[in-house]
Amino acid sequence: MTALTRRTVLSLYMRVFRIARNWQAVSGVTSDTEAERKYILQDARTLFRQNQQLTDQESIKRCIEECEARIEIGLHYRNPYPRATYLPPMGLATQKGRKLRMQQRLRKQAKPIYLQSQDET
Repeated sequence: MTALTRRTVLSLYMRVFRIARNWQAVSGVTSDTEAERKYILQDARTLFRQNQQLTDQESIKRCIEECEARIEIGLHYRNPYPRATYLPPMGLATQKGRKLRMQQRLRKQAKPIYLQSQDET
């Protein structure tokens, strides 16, 4: 990892923690605010630790883009949770065969950048 990349990743990590510290829930309820702050911190720690061992510059770049996208979407919609995708799992294909493989490939290609780190459901 280059020094510039390391600095970018650390600044994103600190930015997420600053956002969590100042986060206010839309409802204004203290328990909602605390739950959302806790979610932001836990999710950031988990994802940054999960990707800590990456060495490929392209995958690091994709993770940085995902982090920036999730920050911007969260701040814009005032919702820290990832937005849902609206394509039901395996909704357009049969359970086996060529159509299923094509459907899986299309789902992978259609997954937005801010959900790349989320597990398939």
